[in-house]
Amino acid sequence: MHMPLIGAGTFRLQGQAAIDSVANALDLGYRHIDTAQIYGNEAEVGQALAESGVPRGEVFVTTKIWTEHLAGDALIPSLKESLRKLRLERLDLTLVHWPSPSRAVPVAESMAALLAARDLGLTRAIGVSNFTIPLVKEAIDAVGAANIATNQVELHPYLQNRTVAAFAREHGIPLTAYMPLAYGKVLADPVIGRIAARRNATAAQVTLAWLLARGYTVIPSSTRRENLASNLAARALVLGTEDLAAIDALDRGERLVSPDFAPDWD
Repeated sequence: MHMPLIGAGTFRLQGQAAIDSVANALDLGYRHIDTAQIYGNEAEVGQALAESGVPRGEVFVTTKIWTEHLAGDALIPSLKESLRKLRLERLDLTLVHWPSPSRAVPVAESMAALLAARDLGLTRAIGVSNFTIPLVKEAIDAVGAANIATNQVELHPYLQNRTVAAFAREHGIPLTAYMPLAYGKVLADPVIGRIAARRNATAAQVTLAWLLARGYTVIPSSTRRENLASNLAARALVLGTEDLAAIDALDRGERLVSPDFAPDWD
């Protein structure tokens, strides 16, 4: 199943807010939902999916394996628990959420377990998240680039991750951009604001349209139905060459997500 280019992210959404956000997203036409074990909301996402009335085959669902479950004997049991919470028989995509802290579990071990999970029918596709170029190389050595459906990374106008993006293109690995609106910082950006005014669009729509034009999948999140609807409409916004170049020029290497266990960034 093809991964829709705009998905509804669920990072930081808890309880009823998570249920309502996913329910609204599905009602508005989103067909890609992104969650993770560490978000603590897989059960709520599963409830919203079950109650939506949208046929299972129409929704692309992603979860991510937390670092505590990356060992070869732990990954599949943890994925089965995620499936139980999500009320699903199979994920569409399962990712290693972060590389193992201090390299405690080799990349090859986790990727082999993911591939085994796919072979068991627990997930349709596998991939990675927050992987640097050296780590992606290890993943490629373990399972082959063709078996890596995406590398999900922080990517927005202020952190364009160009070396990672170039490497991914070279090896045919799509990138998924998380934090695409830079925690909302882009909404006040004057360059993006001027483009939005000319295009009769919102700053969020302009930013998402830029990411889509650059070939990335995006997973913005919101608790507000009107913002979910507006973000989805970015699919129809076509930016000009000058617009794209102006946003390209905003890159300043501003990383917003870098926990103490993060890898050495490219």
